[in-house]
Amino acid sequence: MTVRKDETNTICPIARSAWRVGDRWTILIVRELFMGVSRFDELQAQTEATPQMLAARLKRLESDGLIERRAYSERPLRYEYLLTEMGREFYPVILALRSWGERWCKKGKEKLAVHMTHRGCGGEVGLDNVCKTCGSGVPPASLAASLSPQYARERARRA
Repeated sequence: MTVRKDETNTICPIARSAWRVGDRWTILIVRELFMGVSRFDELQAQTEATPQMLAARLKRLESDGLIERRAYSERPLRYEYLLTEMGREFYPVILALRSWGERWCKKGKEKLAVHMTHRGCGGEVGLDNVCKTCGSGVPPASLAASLSPQYARERARRA
């Protein structure tokens, strides 16, 4: 049996970050939380994780401080999952993955899956996170996202 080293065995911030969020399922869960999906069944549908995988990742994200669990129903007892301040500060990483994926992981002539708009001026925000209209870098709180029709259909099929 292989023993995994934990994040305390290094002072490298990249290694420590990867320890917490360095797998596909965790990244997809966090993506969904940023998109407003917060309930277990919705998270499972959109990430396509098994219930066991999703439950394990949610527990780990909660224990690592990236999310918190809140009851939204008493009978039956059901929870929703929300990003903490630490989790919300992961947004630039999600944007960087989006940018890299749009540039390097597209098939053929696929269009952008998510369009970003600068709430301040209404301009389109490029993959570099700069508004094409006013030229300013756009902080996460000033971004509005809209899904391409193709991506919206894909997500609807999973829901």
